[in-house]
Amino acid sequence: MMCASVKYSSRGPALIPRMKTKHRIYYITLFSVVLLGLIATGMFQFWPHSIESSTEWTLDRRSVHDAPLVKLPVSSPIPERGDLSCRMHTCFDVYRCGYNPKNRIKVYIYPLQRFVDEVGVPISSTGLSREYNDLLSAISDSDFYTDDVTRACLFVPSIDVLNQNSLRIRETAQALAMLPRWDKGMNHLLFNMLPGGPPDYNTALDVPRDRALLAGGGFSTWTYRQGYDVSIPVYSPLSAEVDLPEKQPGPRRFFILSSQTAIHREYRIQLERLKEENGEALLLLDKCSNLSQGVASARKRCYKGQVYDYPQILQESSFCVVLRGARLGQATLSDVLQAGCVPVIMADSYILPFSEVLDWKRASVVIPEEKLPEMYTILKSIPHRQVEEMQRQARWFWDAYFRSMKAIGLTTLQIINDRIYPYAARTYEQWNNPPVVKWSSVNSPLFLPLIPPRSPGFTAVVLTYDRVESLFRVITEISKVPSLAKLLVVWNNQNKSPPEESLWPKVAVPLKVVRTKENKLSNRFFPFDEIETEAVLAIDDDIIMLTSDELQFGYEVWREFPDRLVGYPGRLHLWDHEMGKWKYESEWTNEVSMVLTGAAFYHKYFNHLYTYKMPGDIKNWVDAHMNCEDIAMNFLVANITGKAPIKVTPRKKFKCPECTAIDGLSLDQTHMVERSECINKFASVFGTMPLKVVEHRADPVLYKDDFPEKLKSFPNIGSL
Repeated sequence: MMCASVKYSSRGPALIPRMKTKHRIYYITLFSVVLLGLIATGMFQFWPHSIESSTEWTLDRRSVHDAPLVKLPVSSPIPERGDLSCRMHTCFDVYRCGYNPKNRIKVYIYPLQRFVDEVGVPISSTGLSREYNDLLSAISDSDFYTDDVTRACLFVPSIDVLNQNSLRIRETAQALAMLPRWDKGMNHLLFNMLPGGPPDYNTALDVPRDRALLAGGGFSTWTYRQGYDVSIPVYSPLSAEVDLPEKQPGPRRFFILSSQTAIHREYRIQLERLKEENGEALLLLDKCSNLSQGVASARKRCYKGQVYDYPQILQESSFCVVLRGARLGQATLSDVLQAGCVPVIMADSYILPFSEVLDWKRASVVIPEEKLPEMYTILKSIPHRQVEEMQRQARWFWDAYFRSMKAIGLTTLQIINDRIYPYAARTYEQWNNPPVVKWSSVNSPLFLPLIPPRSPGFTAVVLTYDRVESLFRVITEISKVPSLAKLLVVWNNQNKSPPEESLWPKVAVPLKVVRTKENKLSNRFFPFDEIETEAVLAIDDDIIMLTSDELQFGYEVWREFPDRLVGYPGRLHLWDHEMGKWKYESEWTNEVSMVLTGAAFYHKYFNHLYTYKMPGDIKNWVDAHMNCEDIAMNFLVANITGKAPIKVTPRKKFKCPECTAIDGLSLDQTHMVERSECINKFASVFGTMPLKVVEHRADPVLYKDDFPEKLKSFPNIGSL
């Protein structure tokens, strides 16, 4: 038998025969080469891909004097004039944007360079303007910016073309064509606010730009490429120089004001004729010719020797005229919006700024130029309430989209972003509704689960003034309800302090007292931070007759219908044919269209709507008349949901034998008369009658059945 010998070492048996020396050297050399290759590959992978990406747009690179000088040969190529047929699907490479989990385009800014012709003359007489520098800075500081050119979806040149008057057209076009990634302007964005030049003043930038997108400040319907270009406002430098505090909407000293100084002679003649016809209602201003030396004429306007501060005077008028000048886009529009004055825009074929997303009907009046003589009559036909809404919207448009070069630039990028990622685009409401309140912590009841869980319970909000004894009885009774999570007392008396803590009833749930600054009925519907549950029980301080079973049952019904008002006594609105108006009915009927919020369950979402989104002047009217806050809430909920309230249990009235006319609001004779007035007022403001009439109520299943009380979940439902 033959045995193979096995050699051992200190590490165990040598299972592989020892390599020959020359083979070992060969493999070591090969391994070294592979390792060096991997290291080199890794270094190149993370090394800047080009010179472009290494020249990041940062603060220390924004000095024009430090920028490298680039000479343009006379023979440099010139881009084509511009393709009017361009659309996002034909002239924009969306695939360059790729998949982005944040649904946000990436924007690259070219490094700053100084372009000159062969004899050293710059392509622009002003170089980099302060406005364009602010714009580029805003982009570079935003989430859109990237310094990696290979990740960019959109390219913004550092060549300032905001004002065409300062440009040499041919040389600027040649500079654009020399950009490393120009590619016939594909995915490039240019910003221009003052297009054209004398004598014809074209409504779009005259610089040849191939397929580049243009964010322009004076587009007409002839030059605007819908869905491709972006119409932007003409920035007003006064925005940064003058701080105009926001003025409350309402009637102003003047009805119409014209403040532009360089308008066509024919328009001024027509305005002067309107002034003669309507007197003091119209203020027609012009430039001042008698100012003292050193007074800035741009900040003054005059009428018959009387000097007015501009733009402050704009806040003294309900409507402000914005007429076309040599260019369609006017910086006056921005000044007018800042003043909260409703712009009356007369510039035929003008594409309004950001009109792709902004609803200008809510903030302005657009009148054809030929109807200038009819302007006063047209504006007088607009209801006062609508004028106030337009004043408020005008100011908000300026705050959100006009106030700075940053706002203008980032709005432009957001519009382009929405085109590329339409499934994640901002909604009409997000673009046009002022974000008055943060909604992140509030869920709409329309999107709640079918039945909200019972465990969180409800928060009872008790509105009180100084009926302490009755208040304490209400707190004691409510505390017996199993699903009560918290008690919130809204103390509406500014002249009297709440009782000391030791005097309050002892309850098993948290009890918080909130003192208000003014005695307003609407305070009961304020979205207090202390309300942490979805369900709210609004209850008056004299509602001592409801049993704990009634309240618990009401909460259970609300859980099944969380988008409704769920209450006890029902009320009805009727049409009075003889009087030709609505009437409030509190007698016993077979129908219900409202429930009293003296004791009613609802979702806390409606507190936010009532406080911040109530149409017109309804909330102020309620507080001024100390009546009808419950009717207003019924209108609001019905208008939002399109559904009627739910009346629970048979109770028809809130009987309070101890209460007197001195104690309660609802016992005053004028109180009931105003209830009908409220319904007509609110229907007028809403523009419709949202209340829905139903003929049913909710009772416990075994309420009328002849069963032992112990078998019923809610034995003590109370009386009528």
